[in-house]
Amino acid sequence: MVHPIRAAVACSLALACGGAFAFDLTSPDIAANATIANRHVFKGFGCEGENVSPALAWKAPPAGTRSFALLVHDPDAPTGGAGWWHWVVYNLPADASALPQGAGSAEGAKLPAGAVQQRTDFGMPGWGGPCPPAGDKPHRYVFTLHALKVDKLEIPEGATASLVGFMVNANSIGKATFTGRYGRAK
Repeated sequence: MVHPIRAAVACSLALACGGAFAFDLTSPDIAANATIANRHVFKGFGCEGENVSPALAWKAPPAGTRSFALLVHDPDAPTGGAGWWHWVVYNLPADASALPQGAGSAEGAKLPAGAVQQRTDFGMPGWGGPCPPAGDKPHRYVFTLHALKVDKLEIPEGATASLVGFMVNANSIGKATFTGRYGRAK
């Protein structure tokens, strides 16, 4: 018979160690639930940011990860639909663990070989930073990195972000997420 105190300690240690190795996505540029800096804000539609994608890093993807996909979404955008897609990247290789600041440029020169950026709701590929309507409450910008069970997603060029999201979710074996916030005065 296992002693109840030993069992409790073993369970506590297992939970603590398991939590230390959880799939995790972070950014040195955006703290979780913090305000997104002007450097990453869109330039256009009345916003005067620099539109530079933030650096991202991740660790401890699930076993069986063969590639990654990154989706950045504003669920608070007043579109009358499903929010606003700010960055859509897939076919990131399984050995990748970070993206440098500026990887979301339209040409994607700082992305790993083979990675694909699809069109966002701004109508073009690459990072499109926050730019909520003036006077709206601060919006949430949800960064989600999916670990995928396939080496590559076969998605037609020019596909919508929603189609990419469907394919990503159909092949996801785990995800890591954090949220940044941004609002602007009237």
